[in-house]
Amino acid sequence: MYTFSSKLKTFSFILMIIGVLGIGYGFLTAPKNIEEVEKILAASEHEGGHVEAAHEGILQFPEKVMLPTETKGEKSDTTDTISKDSLAYKASAPIAVAEVVSKEKKHVEVDEHAEHQEHLKHVLNQLQNKPWSAFYVACIFFMLVSMGVLAFYAIQQVAQAGWSPVLFRVMQGITAYLPVGSVIFFVFLILCGLHLNHLFIWLDPEVVAHDKIISNKVGYLNFPFWIGRAAVFLIGWNVYRYFSRKNCLAQDESNDDSFYKKNFNISAMFLVFFIVTESIMSWDWIMSIDPHWFSTLFGWYVFASFFVSGITTICMVTLYLKSIGYLEHVNTSHIHDLAKFMFGISVFWTYLWFSQFMLIWYANIPEEVTYFVTRIEQYNLPFFGAVVMNFVFPILILINTDFKRITWVLVMAGTVILFGHYIDFFNMIMPSTVGDQWFIGVSEISSVLFFLGLFIFVVFNALTKVPLLPKRNPFIEESKHFHY
Repeated sequence: MYTFSSKLKTFSFILMIIGVLGIGYGFLTAPKNIEEVEKILAASEHEGGHVEAAHEGILQFPEKVMLPTETKGEKSDTTDTISKDSLAYKASAPIAVAEVVSKEKKHVEVDEHAEHQEHLKHVLNQLQNKPWSAFYVACIFFMLVSMGVLAFYAIQQVAQAGWSPVLFRVMQGITAYLPVGSVIFFVFLILCGLHLNHLFIWLDPEVVAHDKIISNKVGYLNFPFWIGRAAVFLIGWNVYRYFSRKNCLAQDESNDDSFYKKNFNISAMFLVFFIVTESIMSWDWIMSIDPHWFSTLFGWYVFASFFVSGITTICMVTLYLKSIGYLEHVNTSHIHDLAKFMFGISVFWTYLWFSQFMLIWYANIPEEVTYFVTRIEQYNLPFFGAVVMNFVFPILILINTDFKRITWVLVMAGTVILFGHYIDFFNMIMPSTVGDQWFIGVSEISSVLFFLGLFIFVVFNALTKVPLLPKRNPFIEESKHFHY
């Protein structure tokens, strides 16, 4: 039986406490009104930061304004005699022109003031979204990491894999986070529906009323249907997680393989349910943040991101347990196979990333390509940095067979991959919620620390509940003696 060390437990609590304090600080320091936004933008300008302001510019007026009596290209027929009325009119013309210019200037100033106020209001929404968005990115990332592990576990069951049963308890321990993460995530979605933030703009009736594209989607994008789908997805995933673990534990006490067969059947049904709900989930919880844009590859792209993150987490937890004397039947061949999956799914993610980017960029359809234009112009470092961390780094390190068996190399590669895919989720969510007002600050770091601490506590606490080796799995002996 695994014992949760006091040091690791204390470390998880410290992360959670620091995270809660930082999250609270992020919400408290978010601007409350337009006046605070003006101060922030003024300070940013003073520091040399780039601030997009549509109201900046100098009014320009034509050097020559034609008099009302003059028409371009025409000349007066009477050049020798000028009436007194004509002289009086021409004498008063400069005054009339000045009045016209003055009225035009005032009109432009009013328009620019309204535009400036609208810009400030937009920036206010972005800055108020920032702590919510930071929390949301970390919340959905850690929940989907456990979801990726659950999908990998189901695949092993259906494939009747002989190499992986010695890792089943590790997978079950990681998926113990799914119920906790699901509750937090579902509460967050309800808060969105209560209009406590502006992450999902289609939840705002005023926006829907003035946006033809969004108004055409209200049959699908409406809060009751949206939150109902979320409830079905989360409950379905957690029900499978509960029964698959229950059957696996019951198999240890069974005299036959009946519970193993039950797990095979429910795993096959779950994978069908999962592949459908995962696609819809990616549309509902990520793509609908930018409801004007869509991609037919998006469901697969999101899946690849959290799937490889889940497999990487299995590898990292396994290496930790091995380092402190547990999982004696796990050998370098098991680790090697996990590293192969890390490598292979990283390549798969890159294929999807490039396919989505290349097709949309080459087609250059305005309503589609703006998604990547925004990220390249405003999120250049995290956008291309994610490609380096999620493809270039893994392929350079994990393509070597020997490196797949070296602990410190895998820990380094795994850390980069997990951070890279957090940045990937950051890139998917932040540009549509905070625009160019992004930076990695207290809110982002604190949210990651809180969910990391919670993840560590829940996972390693779950590992203490049951033996780390499933005794009566039909393939357990094959798994114990697996060598490659």
